[in-house]
Amino acid sequence: MDNLKTENTQLTHSIKKIKANGVRITPQREIILEYLITHHIHPSVKTIQAGISSKLPNLSTATIYNTIKMLVDNELVIELPNKDGGIRYDYFGVPHFHAICENCGKITDVFLDEYPQIAEELEKATRDKSGYLITGTKVEISGICPECQKKLHLDK
Repeated sequence: MDNLKTENTQLTHSIKKIKANGVRITPQREIILEYLITHHIHPSVKTIQAGISSKLPNLSTATIYNTIKMLVDNELVIELPNKDGGIRYDYFGVPHFHAICENCGKITDVFLDEYPQIAEELEKATRDKSGYLITGTKVEISGICPECQKKLHLDK
């Protein structure tokens, strides 16, 4: 029940943010956003399309791409390049970082209360040491996931 309440709160907050930026919320956009909030699988466009097909069976791939672009532009979704050259998407309304398996490519969300402060420190250090104008921060940690550790006999 708590998870459902949190997801509803995230959806409501995200819709308010989009509307505040002057973007109209269509039923299709809301369903795609809700899917991304409730599915922490870092889906591709094809996965999103399959996941919402019962609600929107005739939704075009172009509509999904356009909606995702709008969500990225509104800083609610981030793009995660895949090992195979594709892109997967992640709801980022709650800032977090990722652990990525070097063996299978699995991406795991890691939520840490201190993450906003850590990201801010990384941005400041980058600005101070490089002169970059910071436009965003994505932290990724590489390693071997527990499943691959077992398969590769690294779980000693």
